[in-house]
Amino acid sequence: MTTSNQEQQVDRKVLFNAFDMNCVVHQSPGLWTHPDDRARDYNTIDYWVNLAQTLEKGLFDGLFIADVLGTYDVYGSSNEAALSAGAQVPVNDPILLVSAMAHATKNLGFGITAGTAYEHPYPFARRLATLDHLTKGRVGWNVVTGYLPSAAQNLGDTDQLPHDERYNKADEYLEVVYKLLEGSWEDDAVQNNTETGVFTDPAKVHAINHHGKYFDVPGIAITEPSVQRTPMIYQAGASPRGLKFAGENAEAVFINSNTVAGMKNTVAKIRAAAEAAGRDPHSIKIFAMQTIITGATEADAAEKLAEFSQYIDPVGGLTLMSGWTGADLSQYELDEPITNIESNAIQSTAATISNGTGEGAWTVSKLGEATGIGGFGPVIVGSGANVAAELARIQDVTDVDGFNLAYAITPGTFEDIVEFVVPELQKLGRYKTEYAPGSLRNKLFGQGDRLDESHRGASYRLGAKNSTATTDLTSISAQLVSQGANS
Repeated sequence: MTTSNQEQQVDRKVLFNAFDMNCVVHQSPGLWTHPDDRARDYNTIDYWVNLAQTLEKGLFDGLFIADVLGTYDVYGSSNEAALSAGAQVPVNDPILLVSAMAHATKNLGFGITAGTAYEHPYPFARRLATLDHLTKGRVGWNVVTGYLPSAAQNLGDTDQLPHDERYNKADEYLEVVYKLLEGSWEDDAVQNNTETGVFTDPAKVHAINHHGKYFDVPGIAITEPSVQRTPMIYQAGASPRGLKFAGENAEAVFINSNTVAGMKNTVAKIRAAAEAAGRDPHSIKIFAMQTIITGATEADAAEKLAEFSQYIDPVGGLTLMSGWTGADLSQYELDEPITNIESNAIQSTAATISNGTGEGAWTVSKLGEATGIGGFGPVIVGSGANVAAELARIQDVTDVDGFNLAYAITPGTFEDIVEFVVPELQKLGRYKTEYAPGSLRNKLFGQGDRLDESHRGASYRLGAKNSTATTDLTSISAQLVSQGANS
């Protein structure tokens, strides 16, 4: 028995991620000064635990925590504007937040951002596995290649690698992580046998023997297999090279488009990239960035927007936008059109600005205002019922799986969505009424805890086509002895 496209759409559920960052100003510069905003508490455990519990109450799929390892110093060739506005500085580590939130919740997933440019994959793979153990499989990794020159400079380089080379390095970085987490320890390597005194069977632990252009990792993983082995892989690049990377690696992709038509086009490109990599086009969950300002009525929502708009910091917005595009927007006059930005930073953002608004070119003044609420992403304003209907319509038109929800104020924006939008989506049959069991991967795909066999990472499992793991017991014993001597 087959179902019509309309019936399939009705059965399809909207997914929600909350979009936050371990800082004061994430995507809405100036709104931290609003009396109801609590972003200043970003450096407290209570803020994050309370947020996680709010999101779980609203059956959010995950909390996605962005990150940068540098300051936004492109605007005015200085980080003064970023510091003054609090624009993603100060910023703390996202990974250290997760254990407390996981302990306070049972189902919420956590997507943590970490780059491939500066930390060696060997210790990072251990950090991922540790989090996957502690969260019982509820963690995902948002893979970023980096774009801020300041981060590169503070870690000993003069600038970021060229855009496409950053992805080449990231490809090998993931190869090492896959080999360590998928192909080093067999599932039954841990014996935990109190009678024989054997905790781990050495014959079931394998050195990965990786020798590449960027990394040499000859030995074994030092963590036992976690629930997911490799945590869920997230990614956000929409450039041609980024799309190829997503098609081969990503299980969830975040996109940002100011128009429904642009969103539909990007979704189609991502699905095509997955298919080109030999995967099911829908083996990637696609989340579109969205800011929602809502209330019990249309008037309530409009009143909130008007109030929030009074707190926008346009210079803070331009500071972020300069970092995202790699172009110093302080060099433009306020009403000067911005065209043809060439970027070594986030190419998709630069392209969006260069393509204009649909009503003409972007100007500096328009960009500053547009970035003030939601960080240059689309904003929906309306009652819970109307917002829910619009989200369902967008999903039907674009084939997007869900939305990555930025905030105007925190946690107020998320509390409003839980109170006003989630129940209306449930009335439409477009939002879950309970969580699925198991790991983050199983909750999103319903096909188990581990990577799908068609995923690139699966090809590095022991005995698979890309595995370089040692299976010779003598070599393994020598490796273990060597590691013991060096400890």
